[in-house]
Amino acid sequence: MAFNKQLTFGIIIGTRNYFNSALAADVRATVLAQITAQGYNYIILDEAETETGSIETREDGKKCARLFRSHRDEIDGIIVSLPNFGFEIGIINSISLADLNVPILVQACDDENDKVTLDKRRDAFCGKLSVCNNLYQYDIPFTDTTFHTYSIHSEEFKKDLDYFASVCRVVNGLRNARIGAIGTRPAGFQTCRASEKLLQATGITVVPVDLSEILAAAGKVDDHAANLKARIDEIKTYARVPKAFEERLVTQAKFGLAIDDWVAENEIDATAVQCWDSLEKNYGCAACVSMSMMSEKLMPSACEVDVAGAVSMYTLMLASGQPSALLDWNNNFAEERNKCVCTHCGNFAKSFTKNDLELGTLGVLGNVLGRVNTFGAVKGKVTAGPFTYFRISTDDNLGIIKSYLGEGQFTNDPYPMDGGIAVSEVENLQGLLKYMCKNGFEHHVGMVRGNVADIIEEAIDSYLGWNLYRHS
Repeated sequence: MAFNKQLTFGIIIGTRNYFNSALAADVRATVLAQITAQGYNYIILDEAETETGSIETREDGKKCARLFRSHRDEIDGIIVSLPNFGFEIGIINSISLADLNVPILVQACDDENDKVTLDKRRDAFCGKLSVCNNLYQYDIPFTDTTFHTYSIHSEEFKKDLDYFASVCRVVNGLRNARIGAIGTRPAGFQTCRASEKLLQATGITVVPVDLSEILAAAGKVDDHAANLKARIDEIKTYARVPKAFEERLVTQAKFGLAIDDWVAENEIDATAVQCWDSLEKNYGCAACVSMSMMSEKLMPSACEVDVAGAVSMYTLMLASGQPSALLDWNNNFAEERNKCVCTHCGNFAKSFTKNDLELGTLGVLGNVLGRVNTFGAVKGKVTAGPFTYFRISTDDNLGIIKSYLGEGQFTNDPYPMDGGIAVSEVENLQGLLKYMCKNGFEHHVGMVRGNVADIIEEAIDSYLGWNLYRHS
């Protein structure tokens, strides 16, 4: 699911004929105007289709459901707005008969203390409980708003709309995700094992390709091709290239083009790439800069064929709209127990690092395989700012997908180590590490700038049903 896809919401305005229908008409107009103003699209039953212009009876619900079903491939979520008490029968039939299996937001309007006469009162405060009770009875998950009721003209509604849109992106994106597994998981990284079958139960499809196919495609790229020159120029603009390694850019660029072609051909959303150490031995470069540039373009790419890591990165990207990264929980930071150093050889996206990047070689492998054969690592220190971390793991022993989630701060503390470096501070870090160790989580973790843990928690708890630990 492309992050920049315009989301479309199915809209249900619920009413009850005992209440003033003019209140519903005003709310309908306001909701639609606000959805449009915030860049979303909508599908709603025409006012002339029902007696009140809103959804009340079972017949109204059947009409609405037919409309929604006819736009099944367009609707990303459903928004229920209650201008007054609302009649649960029409609303629940609209949703249950449509059977779209998309996130649902339930919003209800405030009464005003000086407008509670029989012709002006809403009682939506009470009606929302009835609608939510029906959703619970039908086992239909839904998302609540910030406050139980509020004015449809309020800033809270605008914020809730964007929040709900992000939840829809995460849920729908994961339910239809295609993860490219490029190459074989390195034998020395059993921690990166993942169950394709458990992932498929959510709708996540793993698409494998042998690394030899990518290398063969790279070998067929013409040395004088225009797209090769364009890729070399793109790399030079993206990161500083030491003169000693400029001649290796052709090798690096061909590999990147081969991956790009395969990703496009197979409609891949995120990738997990075999790097260590077959690529260096058999082709003569590292995969890092190609992976970094894919992540920068919101196509997350994880190391060591860590498919679950790629899913974690993709989740963070969907929630934030920002490039995510895969890091190792790697080093303690002296004796500051809430700080640690998260790092990787060097595949962080430029927007994630928020610093100048330089291309270099893989330190450890370079000493063994030769520096020239490991060129392509992206080096740069991550600048300070808030971040969200997230990791899923497929637990075959329990037959579940489990995960942990939290937020922290990158710091500007200096640290004299090469590669991609992120000095990270997490409250009660020692408690998190104990949880990870006791529950068999991997050393890799997905991170993204900004605070989006609430969005991911809502997507998992309400809709995806994975086991989730929210760290605090």
